[in-house]
Amino acid sequence: MALEPVLSVSGTGVFIPGADIDTDRIIPARFMKCVTFDGLGEFAFYDVRFDEHGNKTNHPLNDPRFAKASILVAGENFGCGSSREHAPQSLRKYGFNGVIAESFAEIFYGNSTTLAMPCVMASAADIKALAAAIEADPNLIVKIDVDALRVSTSTGLDFAVKMPESAREALVTGRWDPIQELLDNESEIEKKAVELHYV
Repeated sequence: MALEPVLSVSGTGVFIPGADIDTDRIIPARFMKCVTFDGLGEFAFYDVRFDEHGNKTNHPLNDPRFAKASILVAGENFGCGSSREHAPQSLRKYGFNGVIAESFAEIFYGNSTTLAMPCVMASAADIKALAAAIEADPNLIVKIDVDALRVSTSTGLDFAVKMPESAREALVTGRWDPIQELLDNESEIEKKAVELHYV
């Protein structure tokens, strides 16, 4: 039983500047002492959203104009560092349903896909243009078309993006969760287990 296909996602956006934003910045390690991923959203980017006294900084996620943003826009090598799946989980729990960046760390990318959160890659020029459009109009609707591999906005900005074909196919066919894939093929797994002498 395939899950819900992810053909596109849309919403208002927020640009978080900087390259090499790593998973420790996305979700500091001290917040990973959880049994489930519930509640991780409030700690996304915590150490750059708050100073050592708990006061809000001028981080884009603290800007009221972007309070309801669900599309994150970033630079190069987003999600690098440790392989903690808590990083994409915290972004998903925060309310993001897609990420547009110049490039991504591979493990972060895979963990995002299994959450049905598409991550697409755009050129530096297109990221710059999109960031400027979002800054000019925080209510701008940004759409990630996973099927057609394009990003468009409600003001007419439109450009091509990239993602690995395996990730695109998993999303558009509703086969983005490997656990569900195992459950869907339980009988075949049991059949193969009987054939294996070491099981």
